[in-house]
Amino acid sequence: MISKEAKTKLIDTYHQHEGDTGSAEVQIAILSTRISQLTEHLRSNKQDHSSRRGLLKMVGHRRRLLAYLRRKDYNRYVAITTKLNIRQK
Repeated sequence: MISKEAKTKLIDTYHQHEGDTGSAEVQIAILSTRISQLTEHLRSNKQDHSSRRGLLKMVGHRRRLLAYLRRKDYNRYVAITTKLNIRQK
């Protein structure tokens, strides 16, 4: 779970305009943070299969958002993947 302060900081960092909370970049940044937190949780709790399923759903959602951004605006796609250290296809 991301704290409210951390989420607000991510939104301020990746927003496109003032009041933007739902652009693809913001969603990708929030999902990336949650994915890294859940990955650390699963390293110590290997038998937590319900959390593993949630992790796979989040990874798939982020992958679809990245594919959408790549289709719509390739420059924004490259910028967000380099900022978040996400491997490009």
